[in-house]
Order: sequence, then C-alpha cells, then structure tokens
Amino acid sequence: MAILKIVKFGDQTLRKVCRPVDEITPKIITLLDDMIETMRAANGCGLAAPQVGILRRIAVIEVEEGKVYELINPKIIAYTGTQEEVEGCLSNPGRYGYVKRPAAVTVRATNRLGEEYELVGRGLLARAICHECDHLDGKLYTDFQTREAKCD
Repeated sequence: MAILKIVKFGDQTLRKVCRPVDEITPKIITLLDDMIETMRAANGCGLAAPQVGILRRIAVIEVEEGKVYELINPKIIAYTGTQEEVEGCLSNPGRYGYVKRPAAVTVRATNRLGEEYELVGRGLLARAICHECDHLDGKLYTDFQTREAKCD
C-alpha cells in the first residue's frame, strides 16, 4: 500500500466528472487500499478518487474507526430531512464551511468483490456520502456552503 498525493483546490482535476468503473481489476483493488491508507494518514473521514488524481467513480469513507465503506459507482437513490453542519476537505486543508445536506441518504454502490449493496447513512455518514459523491461529479463543498466557519 502507498500514501498517495492529495490534489488541492485549484487543480482542475477536482472539477471533472469521473468515469464509471466497468470492471474491478487488481489495479482498482490497489487503488482502494491506497485511498484508505491515504485517508487515514491525512486524518480524514472520506476520500474520492479525483482527490488523488484518478477520474474514476470510487470513494472510501470511515466515520467510525475500523468501519470502512468502499463505494464503487455510488449513486444516491433516496434522501430525507436536512442538516447544516461544518465541512472541510482534505483537498482544502485548514478551511471549513457550513453546508446544508440531507439528514439521511441511501446510496447504492458496488464493493471490491463486485457485489452491489445499499447503505443508509445518517448524520455524519450521510454528510460524508454526499460530500464524496459530489467529488465524483466535479463539485466541491464550497459550491454549497452557506458561510465560512472557523475551526481550530
């Protein structure tokens, strides 16, 4: 496994729409492993492939220690309620903003074994799912923030 370089705001890679993954190859498995290691090394709770310069529809999320969700070709299929909380991004270190998101979402995705599954996320997990799926469509949390936030 390797720690990958995280692309920073301003890099146009972050504004591109990612291509679907057609086949889960050993290269995709390695990318998943490297993304998890990179996310953890950066103390993040989510990381999308374009953040490491790969324009594929892949994201990893870990909002509870040891419980990693691998999302290949994720698609949000349902959402309810609203929440407005502070978000940050590994591609925009030291900056934060308030963003309105659904309180709960259901996402359909594929795992590394090629199995399709649905995941219901609430609270921080819902926020992370939305944030990472936005990355796959070339959108950043700053596109939706209602105001900047100061965090130490």
